[in-house]
Amino acid sequence: MRDFLPADKGRRERVLAVIRERYRAHGFDEIETPVMEEYARLHAGIGGDNEKLAYNVLKRGLDADAIVAAAADPSQLTDLGLRYDLTVPLARFYATNRGQLPTVFRSIQIAPVWRAERPQKGRYRQFVQCDIDIIGDASARAESELIVATLDTLDALGLEGGSVRINDRRVLDWMLDTFGFAPAERPGVLITIDKLDKLGPAGVAAELRERGATASAVDAFEAFLTRPMTMEHHPYGERQIRKFLPADAPADVVGHLVGIGEAVAAARGGGEGDPIDIPLVFDPFLVRGMGYYTGTIFELAHPSVDYSLGGGGRYDGMIGRFLGQEVPAVGFSIGFERIVDLVPAAEGDAASAVVLVHDRDVPDGELLAHKAALVARGSRVRLEHRTKNLKALLERAAADGYTSFATLSAGTPVGELDLKPLG
Repeated sequence: MRDFLPADKGRRERVLAVIRERYRAHGFDEIETPVMEEYARLHAGIGGDNEKLAYNVLKRGLDADAIVAAAADPSQLTDLGLRYDLTVPLARFYATNRGQLPTVFRSIQIAPVWRAERPQKGRYRQFVQCDIDIIGDASARAESELIVATLDTLDALGLEGGSVRINDRRVLDWMLDTFGFAPAERPGVLITIDKLDKLGPAGVAAELRERGATASAVDAFEAFLTRPMTMEHHPYGERQIRKFLPADAPADVVGHLVGIGEAVAAARGGGEGDPIDIPLVFDPFLVRGMGYYTGTIFELAHPSVDYSLGGGGRYDGMIGRFLGQEVPAVGFSIGFERIVDLVPAAEGDAASAVVLVHDRDVPDGELLAHKAALVARGSRVRLEHRTKNLKALLERAAADGYTSFATLSAGTPVGELDLKPLG
């Protein structure tokens, strides 16, 4: 968990303002949920490994005897927990407030979440997530809207050239069934497949054998990974998708993925017969570890880094757990902590930020009149007593984002300050 100095906080808020503005432009509405949810909801078996990282809150009023009695089962000591993501709270929110929401609800959630991560570079125990979700639309249009809004937001942040890796959990299940993996071993198999980029085909096959996975299925999978392939490039579409799958892939799933590509192409400037480099890449071995994904899954990539900048997918089964009836849902989350450091500083971020350095004998009323005049002109104003080391004072102000300064002595007429640039 971190503190943020004024310059860092200002940068973060500017980035968040762009994200909010672009999300709202695409028809999403912002909501807010409590930082805590019920323990049973956070540990319902749908959050994957994140459930193990949840911060749990002790029940109020426990005495020593109750704590000793529950020692064998610590879950009996807690009834609440800090949210580890924003999707589980959204599902509860929708089930609670459905009657006041539109049939197809497009939500924005931008808020901190907490996970008990081990201290290491790039891992934080408190961090901000920026989620957009569409609830109530089972069509490919929902995924397309999310992808277009996310790429548009990335462009608005000055990070053009982003792309989305896309797959479908139904494709993964079908492939594992085709290769011969038993249903009970598939969760472990997916964990290993998720390491394909790091281990390569031979390494993945070796780890699967170490896991004791069905030998014939591992052989079939390894043969598929090492099969000869032509180097011919196809743009995202049915031909490319089927090229990377075993024969006879389910037509409904392929059609869903193709429909997403066609809609994204149209939104990004392409039309029928108009070639366009659709910013989608089909990856048949994209896994994503969250247990609640039921269909399309995706990750946000950018050429400037070798890690994902966000991700999401379809979780049609989650809301039904709270509501008692199935409701389609799909979401996309931007990894704010990863993106904020990549965003280039915008020129004029603090186009009129003034440090007013004043002598100690300037009357308060006179001083505040000068400040009010600058504020009325649209400036941000900080008051500072003049010090012997004026250079150090101004250097600190420049580091905090101030762009100009003026010195003020008693009796200076309001509106006649001599503003000078900092830096």
